[in-house]
Amino acid sequence: MAGERRLQKTRNIGFMAHIDAGKTTVTERILYYTGRTYKIGEVHEGTAVMDWMTQEQQRGITITSAVTTCQWRNHIIQIIDTPGHVDFTIEVERSLRVLDGAIAVFCGVGGVEPQSETVWHQADKYHVPKIAFVNKMDRVGADFLGTVEMMIEKLGANPLVVQLPWGKEDSFRGVIDLIKMKGIIWEEDSLGAVYQEVGIPEELLPQAEGYHERLLEKVAETDDLLIEKYLAGEAISEAEIKRAIRKATIELRLVPVLCGAALRNKGIQPLLDAIVDYLPSPLDIPPVQGTNSLTGETEARRSDEDEPLCALAFKIMMDQGRKLTYLRVYSGVMEAGNVVYNANLGREERIARIFEMHANHRKRLDRARAGEIVAVMGLKDTSTGNTLCDRAHPILLEPIEFYKPVISVAVEPKTNQDQDKLSFALEKLSEEDPTFKVRYDDDTGQTIISGMGELHLDVLIKRLVEEYNLTVNVGRPQVVYRETIQRPAEVEGKFSKVIEDVVHSAEIHLEVIPNERGKGIEFISLVPPEELPQEYLEAIQAGVEESTTVGALMGYPLTDVKILLKAARYTQDEFTPMVLKVAVSQALREACQKGDPVLLEPMMELDVMVPEEFMGEVIGDIQARKGSIESISTKGKMAMIKALTPLTRMFGYSTDLRSMTQGRGTFSMRFSHYDRVVD
Repeated sequence: MAGERRLQKTRNIGFMAHIDAGKTTVTERILYYTGRTYKIGEVHEGTAVMDWMTQEQQRGITITSAVTTCQWRNHIIQIIDTPGHVDFTIEVERSLRVLDGAIAVFCGVGGVEPQSETVWHQADKYHVPKIAFVNKMDRVGADFLGTVEMMIEKLGANPLVVQLPWGKEDSFRGVIDLIKMKGIIWEEDSLGAVYQEVGIPEELLPQAEGYHERLLEKVAETDDLLIEKYLAGEAISEAEIKRAIRKATIELRLVPVLCGAALRNKGIQPLLDAIVDYLPSPLDIPPVQGTNSLTGETEARRSDEDEPLCALAFKIMMDQGRKLTYLRVYSGVMEAGNVVYNANLGREERIARIFEMHANHRKRLDRARAGEIVAVMGLKDTSTGNTLCDRAHPILLEPIEFYKPVISVAVEPKTNQDQDKLSFALEKLSEEDPTFKVRYDDDTGQTIISGMGELHLDVLIKRLVEEYNLTVNVGRPQVVYRETIQRPAEVEGKFSKVIEDVVHSAEIHLEVIPNERGKGIEFISLVPPEELPQEYLEAIQAGVEESTTVGALMGYPLTDVKILLKAARYTQDEFTPMVLKVAVSQALREACQKGDPVLLEPMMELDVMVPEEFMGEVIGDIQARKGSIESISTKGKMAMIKALTPLTRMFGYSTDLRSMTQGRGTFSMRFSHYDRVVD
């Protein structure tokens, strides 16, 4: 029962938003008001607790997700602060995978910005209940109700306005609580720590009453008991409203919307109340599901200390050369010194130490229990997405999806003596970040590193200098191309080889067909199962997977191709799967050569926000870069331009945009699909 009470009072939440919406600023205030820190850290001063990396402090942005724990109203709140820049979106993805609830922070001026959409849909993918916090209500141009409308239009959300701003821009004083029908104001000289409930001023009363009525109507629609009371005109208590909001939020039917100005220390305490009141505890979410690696059956693990151990490794971090593995414990108990079973690798590892994390500060724990987010030392081979469990009750959770890198640069050490040191450092960095890839190019003799964007690679190269004391030469960014075919082709591939006086031969009949953009490789066997045993089909599939990594045109990986297996013949005696794989490889290469191969390049979705007076010049520049304008919309005096552009033409765009718009333009870019190279 003690374990159940603890879980009821636990909240595992994350902050997510577009870059510069104020996530880290909100988190810093939460740590201060919950007594976790004794002074408020500021992002712009490089003193934010959660932005502890040197790179984060220098650039004023969040790069890596940081974990911390605080307490509010006798509840334990475990927080993950995630980055807002699109280059570090994997940090958001893997954090949302292990969280029970999320706070989406929106800029009151920018509203629903491009990366806000991305993180919102990531949260939807993992069915994470959300609260929205409209920040920066003190800024010129802040529009609370406009942001709520954008949530409906752009996110398909069902926002529930539970607060209204009291004033705006310079005259922003506090918030109107539409459930209690009270005003909340903060004392300026208390750093936001002292606030009080007051009556709603007369000029705001009609609007507050109108929105209170809307709130009751919307909440009642989600609850059968309340709808009867509402229609009968009976009074609905504050406790009943909050209970119904909590239920609807957890069921993803409503998103409570609050507002404030974090930099001016307003609106944070009601947000903490909302986290406790509306977001789920580990007991409120469905049991985590996975596959029993022995039986292949689907099994569930409830959030309970008495259940068998089940934990997911969601992040790896190197701390002074030692490996820290961040875990979400879904069920059971894990103790320091315990041996745990890695279901992905099929081997055991020992937990040396367990820590509660506060950004980069650690507190030793003896054990980690269901519902907790901890970091452990001692796991040598465990990587991001691995499941740790009890060997007697193995379970394999769905792994975390990783994004494919879209930009590459060549790196080499300044001195030959540092080559081994560079290889070691790159291996450690790629272990931390699954979207960072390292390969050695045999043709050029270069070490190629690939990532999600220019900023991503720039940060990693700076980390080589600061953390590993390595200076490197960097080549011009290379784009990761793909190949595909333009027309169908059919081929019969034959392969025969004498091995130890026995002739091994195979014939493969393949047809390749161009596939839709973004569909990738699809393999379909048209051979009846009775004619082709499963073992042989698997050998053919393995041959297809290996062969599609090298295209027929310039050796880039194949994509957007449908491969049909029409027939397969082979010698029955002394069969070797390798013979089938080689026959497939030859047939596929020949078919691709016949299918008119063509080179594809990554196309990026570009979102640019600029003052209207610079719109013409910015559009002209995008078109000069072979980009196509998808849409143009205006918000106040700002223009939002959406475009599709080839990545090859976008290097150095941030500098060019700044010079075109006197530093007032902002943009974000994310991978869309591969398409034909633009001449």
